[in-house]
Amino acid sequence: MIEKYTSNNGLRIVLEKIPAVRSVTIGIWVLTGSRNEEKSNNGISHFLEHMFFKGTKTRTATDIAEAFDSIGGQVNAFTSKEYTCYYAKVLDTHKEYALDILADMFFNSSFDEEEMEREKKVVLEEIKMYEDTPDDIVHDLLAKASYGDHPLGYPILGTEERLKSFSPDNLREYIHNQYTPENVVVSVAGNVDTDFISKIENYFGQYHSTVQRTEFTKPSFLSEQIERHKDTEQAHLCIGYNGLPLGSEDVYSLIILNNVLGGSMSSRLFQEVREKRGLAYSVFSYHSSFLDNGLLTIYAGTGKEQLSLLKETIENTVQLLSEKGLTEKELKNSKEQLKGSLMLSLESTNSRMSRNGKNELLLKRHRTLDEMIQEIDAVSHESIRKVIDSTFGTKPSTAIIAPKLV
Repeated sequence: MIEKYTSNNGLRIVLEKIPAVRSVTIGIWVLTGSRNEEKSNNGISHFLEHMFFKGTKTRTATDIAEAFDSIGGQVNAFTSKEYTCYYAKVLDTHKEYALDILADMFFNSSFDEEEMEREKKVVLEEIKMYEDTPDDIVHDLLAKASYGDHPLGYPILGTEERLKSFSPDNLREYIHNQYTPENVVVSVAGNVDTDFISKIENYFGQYHSTVQRTEFTKPSFLSEQIERHKDTEQAHLCIGYNGLPLGSEDVYSLIILNNVLGGSMSSRLFQEVREKRGLAYSVFSYHSSFLDNGLLTIYAGTGKEQLSLLKETIENTVQLLSEKGLTEKELKNSKEQLKGSLMLSLESTNSRMSRNGKNELLLKRHRTLDEMIQEIDAVSHESIRKVIDSTFGTKPSTAIIAPKLV
């Protein structure tokens, strides 16, 4: 049972009690990510996430790390295109202590200039590491090929040039504009009682903002191709198709379609590209949903001499799926696979906290497991056909990182 509470300042709290466990996971979700940035401050959402761990008015960075280590807890954060999350998982006896530290980080981070300069070096190394991983960076190139100069096409990590320009005032201004109460959800899951909501309210219910949230501009899907030459052992290929937004009534149909296409070891791409032809070690597809659109991505890596054959094989696989649809066996098996993975994913307090926090932040609604299973069971060949036509009916975008062919 999920309990919801909205503070007077607009901040939302969601709590799910799971008495059978001894852990509690607390997450602070903020409706801001690289999509909220401009070219001039691209990467600030991610850098701010780092700086929240670098000390407050009363705790040093070491104090924060030792505080969680001393109770055997885990603390971390991540930034996406549309949201940022700070979370901690601790034993139920330490939940109030963890909440106090998270709130201190959230409200009282000092953004010391010396700490900032050190952390810029850390993030710069993260950017360099990412650049040295072509099978990761090719996905950023695909976003650029799909969305161009729209913020959804920006890299989450930003660039070295932008990173070096950030100041403490830049971070405080970004917090003032984006970390407003209406944009924040505190999600808690685990062995915790309803009275914990009032403790969260004591920390998070008191701050206010007069900033009005600006509306997102929906991007156009561009179907462009970007190719980067790099001295790599493999050629890396990403192909993107226009997908579905969060909350779409057809999203389970697309998830099942993706599962059959490249979302599992029995998928058509895995069987055709890897098992039958031996063209790639890694080949898969996945769907990313955003607030107003989505992207279905296919990735594979192969030797540069086989890139054309790999691309042709993927295109032929997509075309056959588009023309013939799914078999009855594929539809049935994929439904069962999806239901199984859904149930298994809800076995930890981390996953429960994440699901509830993300649903509240982005959709403002929660479906029970039974409701989700009913929606999966309702997927039909007709609904799959509708998604096939909308997804594969337009020209895809393409990103390639490969060594030059001599």
